[in-house]
Amino acid sequence: MKGAEYISDAQNTWCPGCGNFVIQHTIKDVLAECGLLPEKVVMVSGIGCHAKIADYMQTNSFYSIHGRGIPVATGIHLGNPELTVICSAGDGDAYAEGLDHLIFAAKRNVDITVIIHDNRVYGLTTGQYTPTSPLGFAGKSTPEGTYEDPFNPLDLMLASGATFIARSYSRDKKGMAGVLKRAIQHKGFSFVEVLQVCASFYDAHACYDEHVYTPEGHDPSNRDSAERLIREWNYAGEGAIPLGVLYERDAPTFGERVLAGKEGEIDRTRIIERAIGKR
Repeated sequence: MKGAEYISDAQNTWCPGCGNFVIQHTIKDVLAECGLLPEKVVMVSGIGCHAKIADYMQTNSFYSIHGRGIPVATGIHLGNPELTVICSAGDGDAYAEGLDHLIFAAKRNVDITVIIHDNRVYGLTTGQYTPTSPLGFAGKSTPEGTYEDPFNPLDLMLASGATFIARSYSRDKKGMAGVLKRAIQHKGFSFVEVLQVCASFYDAHACYDEHVYTPEGHDPSNRDSAERLIREWNYAGEGAIPLGVLYERDAPTFGERVLAGKEGEIDRTRIIERAIGKR
């Protein structure tokens, strides 16, 4: 299939200049490159500007409530491990309301890909601060600036046991494509944070353009090296921001452990028919 065939006919209402456009088109190109059929892909989203991607992709999709996309994605994967499950979430969606689910999905090594559309602001509700907004961020809910430091989600994912941790940038489509392809192909929990601009409420592209870089010679299997890179930028200042696959390791997945020895016992068609019949 061609990448364009993964785009639906739904009217797109993202703001001009929004980083979500690049994320969407990178995902569709990667799906095409990997040869994944739309009926074998499920896009799960939460609530926020990012969530509209569920409408804009010509795949199976599921809108969850705020912060609850990851448990839905986990359930879909366990229900049918043959599906490729991609969960899109925003920084407010995943790092605030849904942080507990993010931590435990990483801890369990659930075989899903989580893409964080991190514009560091609540864009859909017109400009409130999130857990990755910089100290002093002046938004609708904090007109005098925030009084708290941002946190480092990649550091948290490393501590939580994530087996794949990466960062991309919405103005680097080629680099993002390479990262997302590896994330989707990784067996286990894949965490990809995409730094994106919010053209309406927090356009940080000038800062990102100046400070992002891809480390040369980095070994993602080296945890100590990964930790140093992950801590190189604290989301507060204007330090160097490393991109790419920062950490990757192999480990048994949650699904493999839960379903071990049960494959022949599960009649999914009968279970689905029974569930539909009870509605």
